[in-house]
Amino acid sequence: MTSHGTIPTDANRKPAPTGAGDTTISGRRLATAYTAAHLNGLDADRQVGAPGTFPFTRGVHESMYRGRFWTMRQFAGFGSAGQTNQRFHFLLHKGQTGLSVAFDMPTLMGLDSDDPRSAGEVGRLGVAIDSLDDMLDLFEGIDLANVSTSMTINAPAAILMAYYLAVAQEQGVAFEDLRGTIQNDILKEFHAQNEFVFPPVPSVGLVVDVIEYCARYVPQWNPVSISGYHIREAGSTAGQELAYTLADGFHYVQETLKRGLEVDAFAPRLSFFFNAHNEFFEEIAKYRAARRIWARHMRDRYGTKDDRSCKLRFHAQTAGCSLQAQQPQVNLIRVAYQAMAAVLGGCQSLHTNSMDETLALPSEHAATLALRTQQVLAHETGVARSADPLGGSYLVESLTNELEAEAEAIFREIGEVGGMEPAIEAGYFRARIAEASARYQREVDGGERLVVGVNAFVEEHEPPIELHRVEPHVESQQVARLERLRARRDAKQVKQSLDAIGEAARAGNNLMPILLEAAHRRVTVGEAMGAMREVFGAFRARSGW
Repeated sequence: MTSHGTIPTDANRKPAPTGAGDTTISGRRLATAYTAAHLNGLDADRQVGAPGTFPFTRGVHESMYRGRFWTMRQFAGFGSAGQTNQRFHFLLHKGQTGLSVAFDMPTLMGLDSDDPRSAGEVGRLGVAIDSLDDMLDLFEGIDLANVSTSMTINAPAAILMAYYLAVAQEQGVAFEDLRGTIQNDILKEFHAQNEFVFPPVPSVGLVVDVIEYCARYVPQWNPVSISGYHIREAGSTAGQELAYTLADGFHYVQETLKRGLEVDAFAPRLSFFFNAHNEFFEEIAKYRAARRIWARHMRDRYGTKDDRSCKLRFHAQTAGCSLQAQQPQVNLIRVAYQAMAAVLGGCQSLHTNSMDETLALPSEHAATLALRTQQVLAHETGVARSADPLGGSYLVESLTNELEAEAEAIFREIGEVGGMEPAIEAGYFRARIAEASARYQREVDGGERLVVGVNAFVEEHEPPIELHRVEPHVESQQVARLERLRARRDAKQVKQSLDAIGEAARAGNNLMPILLEAAHRRVTVGEAMGAMREVFGAFRARSGW
């Protein structure tokens, strides 16, 4: 097929466009070649070290993937709990090694499926979960003692965590045997994704409730996944993603310490979630810088004694914002390179996006290819045979230093604004991300930065690909299911639980024990959120800085 577009077919013999051609997508200017002079006196023993040793620049494990591959965890969720359960079993059969739950927009916003604001969104972009009954269906036939589960949920995270614990109790699985992660990172919602409900202070309090409860009762669980992914998806640079994410993590540490917990009682279970974008070497350096910064701050600032508290463990997901609707099969190529960057950067688990995600929820075929991408990476490329194989590269070590210095400068800037919560209230994060996003879009629109299939190598005729469709009757069925639940449960017990949630919220008590009891009484997500909203109020973000 003939290729047409802004770049001619002999583009490989022409120089790259001027302007953005020698900069990364974050705007970082690169040298033509890197030498030892670019390391600026790097102390290799102190700043780089060996894999598995402080400051963990080269990875959190000595042997890295020679001991065990990263967890292959494909994000999945659509329609009803029963439909998503079928996709889980499909993916496990295909060789996936961990589950990752995508919730629909009403659930993410703490709304029940029969709420008028949920109309048209139930089960569309994830699975609809209204009550413990839905959660039981979601994990039907899946032994929670033998699977690691990730749940991407934030504002109502404490409620969904309570549902998961209730499922474990119904299965007879001890909390001590549960493994997995709940995202539970509300700060990045204020920065970028907008799925917040309550103001920052009580919202962070709920995050700490989960951290505190899991530290005491669910010791193998990661109670928060401090997420830069959505910050990057909103248009931030790599340096902003790095700095804002770690600043959020430090804030959670500080707020948890105020509860009276020792830092080493909870810090080893804090986890992170980063984007794997197109700029290959900058992404690898970002992960290495993140580990070094976190280790140094945890030891020198927070006084950790346990090396596990200094180890930044992270999940990576390939960049959804880099995928294109044009020539969607090319997304397979983008995802493969992004996944390799995440692995060379030392991730602990990985999600590879499906090629069709800009057009619809992933089809089974596309989801299988995305998983196969990881399996080829693990078993055929050899990248897992050596820990941090790019360690010592002049380019990678120089970029690691630059990103570390940029992050530290951003930490100081946040401090000058007044700290995390004042910066959120003032719209600082949103304004900085918007500036970075606008710069990148100008480069693409002006042809300075090439995107295959969009402003370069455009195809006149593109073959259609098969897409997954959510059945239109899912919403009416979910609403009917919820009506039946409300009719058969004990209304008196429900009211008692909602009253108890409000009382605990007013008193500043940890809400997890009450939410767990409420889950068993079939209190819905929307009802529990409503009881908290009466105490905490709602939040509207500032639009500018």
